[in-house]
Amino acid sequence: MEFMGYVRPDGKVGARNYVAIIPSVTCANDVANAIHRQVLGTVTYLHHQGCCQLPPDLERVTDTLISIGCSPNAAAVLIVSLGCEGTDHERMVKEISATGKHVEIIHIQELGGVSKAIQVGTDIARQLVIEVSGLQRQPVDVSNIVMSIKCGGSDTTSGMASNCVIGYVADKLVDLGATVIFGETTEFIGGEHLLARRGVNKEVGDKIFEIVNNMETRAKSLGCDMRKGQPTPGNIEGGLSSIEEKSLGAIMKSGTKPIQGVLEYTERVTNQKGLWIKDTPGREPEILTGMAATGAQCMMFSTGRGAPQGFPSMPVIKICGNPNTYTRMEQDMDINAGLILTGDKTIDQVGEEAFARLLDTLSGKMTKNEAIQYCTSIDIHCLGPVI
Repeated sequence: MEFMGYVRPDGKVGARNYVAIIPSVTCANDVANAIHRQVLGTVTYLHHQGCCQLPPDLERVTDTLISIGCSPNAAAVLIVSLGCEGTDHERMVKEISATGKHVEIIHIQELGGVSKAIQVGTDIARQLVIEVSGLQRQPVDVSNIVMSIKCGGSDTTSGMASNCVIGYVADKLVDLGATVIFGETTEFIGGEHLLARRGVNKEVGDKIFEIVNNMETRAKSLGCDMRKGQPTPGNIEGGLSSIEEKSLGAIMKSGTKPIQGVLEYTERVTNQKGLWIKDTPGREPEILTGMAATGAQCMMFSTGRGAPQGFPSMPVIKICGNPNTYTRMEQDMDINAGLILTGDKTIDQVGEEAFARLLDTLSGKMTKNEAIQYCTSIDIHCLGPVI
């Protein structure tokens, strides 16, 4: 079984062929965005980090931006540096270049300010787009797929329908030799023991308990109980009564296969196959950024109440479990898993539909959030204070 992808110099396979414009610090966002608006075929990542942070977080931001630049969905990279930031833009150039991609960098301060940086950056980005625009898709085996999964805007239908559909696709991909990454550590709480049992060894099970305990400890350090922030008001209105009920529904999307290990937030997939956990929060901008940083070419996103957003360089396929929501938000939802609840289709039937959509998306078909460009928000999950 195959899809049509872009084979990169490092052997990874992309589903998109963008030039990535990466600001190394929040102060460079507007320049990066101005270049992006001028040059078709580019994407940019407007984040809020890179300065006035503790050293571990500055390293975390640098690592995340490197991982995004290494994504196979990016064919070439332009880094936009202010010139005095805390992130290591030189390491960004070195490590992204190691994948075989063409990487350029501009420094706003050295170039003489914003207008000159936009002019120079636009010229570079235009040349990079022309350079990669002739690359052609070619047939590749499905074992090259790295799919990330998430749920958001959940209600009772998520765990009954849309998460089940994603679980079906996740199991199928693992059986075909591909890679599936899931996260949302906050939504393991109350169900972490079930995930730990699926670890391939005791070390993996222990690590699952560890990341959940660490997440709860961070909340307690601020005098809060995590269970007071989850479920969200929207989840409760949608019928989810407790964090345990939400977690049981959320982990359905991981399917049934053994869990191979736990990835840190900034880690990229190298040769890992099978089902993996990535330690992430649940909020969309941070988890989508973390999942794109794994090298995932695509995400399947389950929703019941209707979460329409995507990500700049990683297509996000929306699987809607609530038939009423799908009717209201059909322009934003890609798959109607609510047909399971109405009795019109089975989980397997919608699962096969979703799998076919995945292959089409990887081969170039746009998701609905891509088509309307509702895919510009990102952020990086940091652990310490801004100083």
